[in-house]
Amino acid sequence: EIYSSFLGVPIQRLGEKLGVLVVQSKQARAFSDDEVYALEVVAMVLAEMTELGAFVGEGEALAALHKQPVMFRGATGQEGSAEGHVWLHEPRVVVTNPVADDPKKELKRLNDAVAELRLSVDAMLTMNDGGDKEQMAILEAYRMFANSRGWMRRMEEDIARGLSAEAAVEKEQSAARARLETVPDPYLRDRLHDLDDLSNRLLRILTGQGADTGAEMPPDPILVARNIGPAELLDYGRRLKGVVLEEGSVGSHAAVVARALAIPLVIHADKITTEALNGDRILVDGDQGIVHLRPEETVASAFRDKIAMQAAAQSRYASLRDLPAESRCGTRVGLHMNAGLIADLPSLAGSGAEGVGLFRTELQFLIRAHVPKRSELVAIYARVLEAAQGKRVAFRTLDIGSDKVLPYMKRVEEPNPAMGWRAIRVGLDKPGILRMQLQALIRAANGRALTVMFPFIAELDEFRAARRHLFEEIERERHLGHALPAKIEVGAMLETPSLAFAPAEFFETADFVSIGGNDLKQFFFAADRENETVRRRYDMLNTSYLTFIEQIVTRCTEGATHLSFCGEDAGRPIEAACLAAMGLRTLSMRPASIGPVKHLLRRISLTELRGVIDAARADGAVNVRAQVMTWLSAQDI
Repeated sequence: EIYSSFLGVPIQRLGEKLGVLVVQSKQARAFSDDEVYALEVVAMVLAEMTELGAFVGEGEALAALHKQPVMFRGATGQEGSAEGHVWLHEPRVVVTNPVADDPKKELKRLNDAVAELRLSVDAMLTMNDGGDKEQMAILEAYRMFANSRGWMRRMEEDIARGLSAEAAVEKEQSAARARLETVPDPYLRDRLHDLDDLSNRLLRILTGQGADTGAEMPPDPILVARNIGPAELLDYGRRLKGVVLEEGSVGSHAAVVARALAIPLVIHADKITTEALNGDRILVDGDQGIVHLRPEETVASAFRDKIAMQAAAQSRYASLRDLPAESRCGTRVGLHMNAGLIADLPSLAGSGAEGVGLFRTELQFLIRAHVPKRSELVAIYARVLEAAQGKRVAFRTLDIGSDKVLPYMKRVEEPNPAMGWRAIRVGLDKPGILRMQLQALIRAANGRALTVMFPFIAELDEFRAARRHLFEEIERERHLGHALPAKIEVGAMLETPSLAFAPAEFFETADFVSIGGNDLKQFFFAADRENETVRRRYDMLNTSYLTFIEQIVTRCTEGATHLSFCGEDAGRPIEAACLAAMGLRTLSMRPASIGPVKHLLRRISLTELRGVIDAARADGAVNVRAQVMTWLSAQDI
């Protein structure tokens, strides 16, 4: 090269890299700090102008943002497909005035906005005084950043050099975002996230672009957010056609609520909040974990064909609603639904479900800022039983911990939360909430049948202790003169392999056992279901896993214990058919899956399918999926 000096500055906006601004000179020289700063300001103005669509045309180096089709590969949080228009949970702030002529005026605007920000943080701290310690720590970090002299000094210097107050804040925010991507330490990453959130608050104060922008929610909204809490998601309710998150996990609060609302959810859609604008057309493929933003017409057309095929299939399944899930060999399988909200219960009749195989009681705890009162729980559980109209409802007691942390509960730092202090372990160590919940269930039954299921039981002693708590509460209610349940079923979720090898007393004592397929599979294969690298590596149709399921069926048969399977695999027709072939006679799934599963079960012989599986195992197959698919194809299914 003939150039002896080089200076390169990244053109980036909120961590999104758009390009590099380069200056070269033939003369060998060092660039001064002022020159570097000047180029940084130019790069930032270019980034803002790109955001506003200033560079449009053929061959432009910086193409207009928010115009081109973009595909995001995320992960499945909840299956299903939806087409709609973007509704941003927290609309992005767009800086329309990157430079300013009056530094004194801009400095005053910044100081006024920071003063307002500090007052709001102080007010939040006062409101939360004595509350959740984790939330207090976050607010203390907010206050620390809001009062940071270094942060203020850098923004003041930017304004003195010609930037507007908004541009100065965003310049610091972009620098923080860039640092965020390079910091390996999780604690520091969280602190930089705090600074990012604080900068957004300050930008909203300066621009007046709050959460309520005056925009109207489209008739087919698909929510796009970095993350969202369960209460906020429930506020939107069934108006939403789908949800796309930059963060989240398959077991997060948002995923639990999305399943309850039966709407598609894609998680880990990296940087979609910086690309999407309110009103953009968007396609959500929850089955594949793919999102198409501003799709080309060919993509949209193919996607609509897929949705139409699914809708046509659902209409066919509707005709099976009142028919039993009976295979051609005469084997009958009970199909039940999973639920977590009272709003789910109307699906009970419409889906053809024979009952509720799993009612997740933790949602009522997750969506509140405080522990719900016993009277509130009694009213909720009573409404659930009334809505079920006599059909069986299996209430799972509070399953918290791991990725489901209550907002008012101190978070326990654990190296491996999925295998830590969670579910029944919390209930037995802190029996107050468990006993209060059991009292609420007994009172809600009010003379009706009651089915209680304890989660994450790993050994016989845990089941004994939990069962003892239930019967002590029944005895207490008897002494108080309250109506007792006409019939009580007490069962456990088998989610750890250890419980399959429990003493015979467990299977003789438990009225029923429900295999928690999601957790059991992750512990059986030692593959964290939150880890996308290994989550899809192992298949339920692995012969080792099917043999293990067979052993559980045998043990339950010997103990005359009713057995069911609850989890994502129960709602997948081929997996469900194989579970039924291995001896399971009750499956519990999301309501939308009941039709497809019933449709397949009624077309096949489970006896023949079991023969295919046994033959594959005898031949030493590691996985029976190929043999099962070949058999189904031979029958034109």
